[in-house]
Amino acid sequence: MSVVLSNLIGGEAVPPDNDEWFDDIAPATGDVIARIPRSGPSDVDHAVLAALGAMDGSWGSASTAERAELCDDIAAAIEVRLDEFAELESRDTGKPISFARNVDIPRSIANFRFYAGAVRHDETGFHPMADAINYTVRQPLGAVALITPWNLPLYLLSWKAAAALATGNAIVAKPSELTPCTADALADVIANLGAPAGAFNVVHGYGAEVGQALVEHPDIKAVSFTGGTVTGRRVAATAAPQLKKLSLELGGKNPTIVFADADIDLAVEGAVRAGFSNTGQICLCGSRILVERSIFAEFTDRLVEQVGQMVVGAPDDPNTQVGSLIGPDHRSKVEAYIELARQDGGTIRCGGKRPDLPAPWDGGAFLEPTVITGLDPGCRTATEEIFGPVVTVHPFDSEEEAVGLANAVEYGLAASVWTEDLRRAHRVAATVQAGMVWVNTWLHRDLRVPFGGMKNSGVGREGGRWSLDFFTDQRNICIKL
Repeated sequence: MSVVLSNLIGGEAVPPDNDEWFDDIAPATGDVIARIPRSGPSDVDHAVLAALGAMDGSWGSASTAERAELCDDIAAAIEVRLDEFAELESRDTGKPISFARNVDIPRSIANFRFYAGAVRHDETGFHPMADAINYTVRQPLGAVALITPWNLPLYLLSWKAAAALATGNAIVAKPSELTPCTADALADVIANLGAPAGAFNVVHGYGAEVGQALVEHPDIKAVSFTGGTVTGRRVAATAAPQLKKLSLELGGKNPTIVFADADIDLAVEGAVRAGFSNTGQICLCGSRILVERSIFAEFTDRLVEQVGQMVVGAPDDPNTQVGSLIGPDHRSKVEAYIELARQDGGTIRCGGKRPDLPAPWDGGAFLEPTVITGLDPGCRTATEEIFGPVVTVHPFDSEEEAVGLANAVEYGLAASVWTEDLRRAHRVAATVQAGMVWVNTWLHRDLRVPFGGMKNSGVGREGGRWSLDFFTDQRNICIKL
């Protein structure tokens, strides 16, 4: 049974100006689950005007304590509705509901609580001179745009929204048109809490029609974008001439580097988690597994055994480990890379085909988790972002070769290094070109640390004080004594 979503503009649920709509399709079944506004530039104009009105009104004069309290209240309201949010996220994305319950929604709650605390405890600079004092003050930017992807919809929207609200900005959010439901639910939460009208706005629609208008809008002071590298370049090309602040978290083709002295049980488990969490649809996933040659055969055999036992199936089954991809078109893209690997002489050690599932899941975009060996590490399947449940495994003979292979792609988002040698861990972590490096773990996150990539994986950092800096202007005031 489908529902009709609305935009949230100025605290009110409103239809698009053009009265045009399109379908939200559940990727695990192919069913229509919602009707989405096909908004356009005029809806963006209304939302930005509402945001500016909020900045001129009570929201613009809200104290740090009031903004932090709103973030805490949002967290508490999501927590009360955790199961509802998890069901919406699972249905909209096709991910296992266990993943949504244990990862997506708890992390979204944590994001709001973290930034409530961050602004309460923020400290700015004080610089005395012989005849003067300098102190730094933060001020919100004003109306800011948040553009978020389909793979972790609420997780990533809350990551940006919590920081932007806590620092006093007014938001116009554009969630992915493929996964709008939890953004709609978050809008409902914020509206029901009585937040100042216009402090948080949501405009649904396609990227070319809403996202572009939002990035182009002269009254938007900053754009925080998470998505693909190609789209990120378009966002940058549009926003940069207007001198907007930009944060771009883009694609990844991340290495998992396993040395012979690693705890092999821990490394195999970590490689499976890094490769196939959220059906491989996380920008941080370790899709290139580099293994020292002396343990390559044993490691690969154990990896294949564990991956082959993963449960693929109904997202609402708590035992499911691998849900559907985001849609049939994306599955076809992933399958094309698997076929390309076959043509390049790769061996499909497990997976590589569509599972045989009962109705209604037989109409979904499912694909078995896939492990491929025998490929040249420079081939397309091994170097281009696939964003699905596919890993390639490659041997190396030395630490220098491992680092060279890790760095031989256009991306530099994340990496994990598996070794019991502390000196090697420090050396490799320092020389791998990645914004984030985990040693003997993967996706072990502290919200205080910088998050972002190098090379074609993005520009800027978010997290902790980096988000506070991004969403504010820091002004120095000098007083002559």
